[in-house]
Amino acid sequence: MAQILITNAALLDLERGELRPDTSVLVENDRVVEVGSGALRAPDAQRIDAGGRTLMPGLIDAHVHAVLTTMDLAALERKPVTLVANEARLVLEGMLRRGFTTVRDAGGADWGLAQAVERGLIRGPRIFFSGRVLSQTGGHGDFSPREDAPRLCACGIRTSGFAHVADGVDAVRKAAREELRRGATQVKIMASGGVASPTDPIWNLQYSEDEMRTIVEEARGWRTYAMAHAYTPEAIGRAVRAGVRTIEHGNLIDAATARAMAERGAFLVPTLVTYFKIEELGRALGFPAVSQRKVKDVLDAGLASLEIARAAGVAMGFGTDLLGETHVHQNEEFAIRARVLPPLEILRSATVVNARILGREGELGVVAPGALADLLLMDGDPLRDVALLAAPDEHLALVMKGGEIAASRL
Repeated sequence: MAQILITNAALLDLERGELRPDTSVLVENDRVVEVGSGALRAPDAQRIDAGGRTLMPGLIDAHVHAVLTTMDLAALERKPVTLVANEARLVLEGMLRRGFTTVRDAGGADWGLAQAVERGLIRGPRIFFSGRVLSQTGGHGDFSPREDAPRLCACGIRTSGFAHVADGVDAVRKAAREELRRGATQVKIMASGGVASPTDPIWNLQYSEDEMRTIVEEARGWRTYAMAHAYTPEAIGRAVRAGVRTIEHGNLIDAATARAMAERGAFLVPTLVTYFKIEELGRALGFPAVSQRKVKDVLDAGLASLEIARAAGVAMGFGTDLLGETHVHQNEEFAIRARVLPPLEILRSATVVNARILGREGELGVVAPGALADLLLMDGDPLRDVALLAAPDEHLALVMKGGEIAASRL
């Protein structure tokens, strides 16, 4: 029975929006067992003096792609899966050092990668994985170049390492069942055009409502949900009407669609940092030129989408969607959102809101008895300046995941 006692901490209370000084937290094995003011009795525990630093829950990123290890997407297609898996290990280890103790992978990661983390083969965040995404022909998961000859077949499904390209109700039902059989914790739908795919404009509507409704039905049969990549009001509205629970990106959302999301209890997971990094670094890192041009369609609208969603009362999670070499900029999402949102809301999005999305309220995103011992110690007060989290190398003093210290400069 391993115990760790953290003393003299300023606990970040995300419910009240305040710091609680002189707080102690007792960890036993992988769980928090006691939180209290002053000293707690634990004579055999390993002691960590927080020195008055802020103690907060581990961060959750609800939109990552751990196996998209380069922005040169053509080169990625040619890499052996064994090489990609080892590159993904480095990506995940970096995420944990930056304070992200849990991530939701929005396409590409599978049961094997999640198990490698679970078994300690990779020192990374726990993974809620989608497996292969579901995309229609010519959709955001179909990376066939425009000049390719048609590949029509009676089977109705084409599968790559990233996607099932499936058309029609029967095909999407089969594809969803396959990913759920393989352990996917949610199903990812491509419901609109995207930046990285070569042939679909951003405004392109993808999948019919019947197809999406079928995918949602299959996910619910496994007591889980569907998430959907969608940018425009039309694409978002169709997905939400079909029962999709989380909308990814949503840069071009309008007020009416945001109100419809709020009425149905759908979540929005914005991912602004990826567009800034594609714009800044994409060309030099081999990001396809056709995709580089498309990023301008969504970049400028990103910050406004946060204000529209907030005004409508949409619950917003925290995601980043970074690719390849840009993963190191993950925490810059905090500074970008701080331009239009208050610190407390941003902190909640990366903790308690994302825990709700994952269906793990009370276990993730909080510091409370019974919760997993995912804890951060940081210098400074993120309620005053949430952008401190954008520089984890400077401000994170300790990262604990499941009761184990993953990084420390104490």
